[in-house]
Amino acid sequence: MKVFKFGGASVKDSGGVQNVLKVLQSEGVKEKLIVISAMGKTTNAMEIVVKKYLEKGNIGEALQPVKEYHNAILSGLFGNKDHPAFGEVRELFRELENFLQYNRSTNYDFVYDQVVIYGELLSTTIVSEYLSFCGINNNLLDARTCIRTDSTFRDAQVQWKETQAQILSQVNRENLTVTQGFIGADENNFSTTLGREGSDYTAGIFAYCLNAENVTIWKDVPGVLNADPRVFENPQLLEHISYEEAIELAFYGASVIHPKTLQPLQRKEIPLFVKSFLNPSNPGTAVKKGQPILPKIPCFIVKKDQVLISLSSLDFSFILEKNISEIFSLFHKYQIKVDLIQNSAISFSVCIDNKFNNLEKLLSHLKATFRVNYNTGVSLYTIRHFDEKAVAALEKDKKVLLKQITRETVQLVAIP
Repeated sequence: MKVFKFGGASVKDSGGVQNVLKVLQSEGVKEKLIVISAMGKTTNAMEIVVKKYLEKGNIGEALQPVKEYHNAILSGLFGNKDHPAFGEVRELFRELENFLQYNRSTNYDFVYDQVVIYGELLSTTIVSEYLSFCGINNNLLDARTCIRTDSTFRDAQVQWKETQAQILSQVNRENLTVTQGFIGADENNFSTTLGREGSDYTAGIFAYCLNAENVTIWKDVPGVLNADPRVFENPQLLEHISYEEAIELAFYGASVIHPKTLQPLQRKEIPLFVKSFLNPSNPGTAVKKGQPILPKIPCFIVKKDQVLISLSSLDFSFILEKNISEIFSLFHKYQIKVDLIQNSAISFSVCIDNKFNNLEKLLSHLKATFRVNYNTGVSLYTIRHFDEKAVAALEKDKKVLLKQITRETVQLVAIP
């Protein structure tokens, strides 16, 4: 069995969905499970719906572009509006509108997960119907019935034992299965999500539970590059890398592979391929056990919109283990992800990701105990396998606030 994952860029329009068909026809449809993300920028659009809902704004106005976008894709694929896919999509929007009408919770994370998941439900419904329309028999599987999680909305943790039992009982290994990335459900059957860009992780979960032969992530780039082409000029393709190297790159923020994806694959030594859906015959990048990075060149990663926080004690005493333990308990409480740490005798600095928007609460708590300085809107740059030329090029025309060097990695917190 093989697991394929198609991201939002690969199904952003009717031509993209048709290209999924071409890839499957080229690779074969038997013994495949395909994981589909929300189409294009649908997740961003759904986040606007959540914001409008909680602000008691015009939800219909926010939702209308999402409806029009998916209807345009349907028309491009089926033409005839009598096709059942149109009705199925309308029904999904009715479900969403019912939730928005009758829900009473104002918890952002809970509402987010109940709303945003419709992006994946819409995309898989359309892809499954189109494949059937083209004569390819497939089973549409609701991932929420398989991937069981805790109730940490927006960053749910997988309950592996129950998830494996559900996947093994529901996936028809002989046929083609279409399912959603990014989503699951808790013990109360409320929808949960696995973290932004979590569809890769979904592919890893299914592959692990099914003992898959391999996983292929189909992207709009040739494979894993040594730099993001949207940020850096002339990136180079990495032909192959080890699990450990891929985990390091993902941890530092490389956007090609979700950080959690590699862990289940590594445990069972399931190879991962990252390939271009525009040129499916090209080899792409292979991620396997024990193979060194090739070519061994500097790899550049940037994480934008970070926050640099520097703490010192109010009486200039040492920052001790007790203080650090207190600080990290607050990070855990406010769901703060720490991307870099640096400390001295009387100061402690961290670069954090404020994706749960709890920065103000955190700072208020910290100021009761520490002297606090912070910068918002900074960027965290990382170079794996650095050399002096790469570091000099990265530092050029930037105000560097913090720099940290280890054997293989340089990290800079800078104002661009």
